[in-house]
Amino acid sequence: MVRGRRGPSSRARVSACGAGPGPGKGAARLRGIFHIGKRSCDVVLTDTALAWRPIRPQPPRGDSEASPAEKEELLELKDIFSVKLKRRRSAKRQSGGTLLGITLFVCKKKEQNKLEDYTVHLHNLSEDHCDLWFRHLKTILTGFPNRPKSLKVLINPQSHKKEATQVYYEKVAPLLHLAGIKTDVLVTEYAGHALSLLKECDLQEFDGILCVGGDGSASEVANGLLLRAQMDAGKDTDYILTPVRTTLPLGIIPAGSTNVLAHSLQGITHVVTATLHVIMGHVKPVDVCVFSSMQNFLRCGFSATFGFGGRTLAWAEKNRWMPATQRRHFAVVKTLTNLKPTDCEISFLPLSNSQDVQSTNRENHRIPQLDRDDPWQKVQGSFLNVSIVASPCLRSMAPGGVAPNPRLNNGSMALIISRNTSRPEFIKHLKRYSSVKNQFSFPFIETYNVKEVIVRPRNNNSGRVTEEEATENNHLWNIDGDLMEVSSEVHVRIHPQLIHCYGESSEELSDPKVACDCF
Repeated sequence: MVRGRRGPSSRARVSACGAGPGPGKGAARLRGIFHIGKRSCDVVLTDTALAWRPIRPQPPRGDSEASPAEKEELLELKDIFSVKLKRRRSAKRQSGGTLLGITLFVCKKKEQNKLEDYTVHLHNLSEDHCDLWFRHLKTILTGFPNRPKSLKVLINPQSHKKEATQVYYEKVAPLLHLAGIKTDVLVTEYAGHALSLLKECDLQEFDGILCVGGDGSASEVANGLLLRAQMDAGKDTDYILTPVRTTLPLGIIPAGSTNVLAHSLQGITHVVTATLHVIMGHVKPVDVCVFSSMQNFLRCGFSATFGFGGRTLAWAEKNRWMPATQRRHFAVVKTLTNLKPTDCEISFLPLSNSQDVQSTNRENHRIPQLDRDDPWQKVQGSFLNVSIVASPCLRSMAPGGVAPNPRLNNGSMALIISRNTSRPEFIKHLKRYSSVKNQFSFPFIETYNVKEVIVRPRNNNSGRVTEEEATENNHLWNIDGDLMEVSSEVHVRIHPQLIHCYGESSEELSDPKVACDCF
């Protein structure tokens, strides 16, 4: 608004629905005059967009030179997440004040999958004019699907450097409040607190669950939602063959020492981006792995490593007093120093058939001959590491990817096996994750596209290990950053689109090759 003159409020033109097309898309719901920036503009509101064009003065009569038409600007309504009446008031006043116009809060996509919020101000001094536009805009925004109106927020105060609570109240809460989303916040007090809460509390009043923490926290909340769905359906939670899909979507705010799952969902580890995905209702289905042992349910998850990955996490957990980066490097060095294989038998069910398994592997990659008569395939021997991945595990330090063509919801898992080899060769393989070279083009690496996997550790006498032997030999699993020790075989099944999460669709990520350090 330009000071010193009365502005457009005294002669504002307002048209009702169907008042002619004007600028923008579709038939006009409203048409009027606002100051945007320093220019008076003809503004049109349709069902899908807000369009405006600066008003130019009429040329004098007899002037044959017509001014070039001003370029129309367009704002799609699906990119607006909040609308407020803009007023000038003193610092002591909480309400009222002189009306200045309407402010639109917009979500904009920038480079590298990042989202940011910005404002567009429509200046007009007329109370009736602004109120009419405000009510129409609010009605349209309310009609967008998947946008939550109420969230249950779970914060892990111990995540990373104990910054999760600060991250939420300084960066997340103001945006949720601006979008008019009601929140019920719980700061967890112990490991498993979120899981217990989700199994017991009334969730009917919420449109989604928001987790503020790292991979361990996100995995715990996902498990809680899936177990709650089982309970609500009256099904057994000890032996899950056919899990029930969750009804509430999960939002993950990256605030941990590792944020692989959040990065996979959003293509970036950025708190504002993660929050805006929740506010805008960007929901997508995600595949989930169910881990069981001897027909007993262990947990749900998105990725797991056995062998080198499990032992590395065990060293990291023993030294949590170290800073996160130093702790990870220390754990990798300690595990490499005492690098040893595990004798295993691995059975797996290919996604379709043996030919499909081979087609998913990268060029110049050695693949063992598989039995085409038996749908279940088997490999055995001494393995340094076994990874089972249903998530891209996105992380910038590994641009080559953890597996060929990883996706969050394609109904398959990548099984990556590292057979026994020398320490220098295994280190070369690990280093390839941070380069553009193919990390799978080693003779000791095998990859498969599968629906089910059974990993059976064996002792030197070719029998299955006892619980004492498993403990002694460190048969450990790293499942979504959580350490789990299992004494017998582990059975992993993929269940397509079992949970819905807030984030970008895999096809829309600007760089799907950016992937993770799953070790």
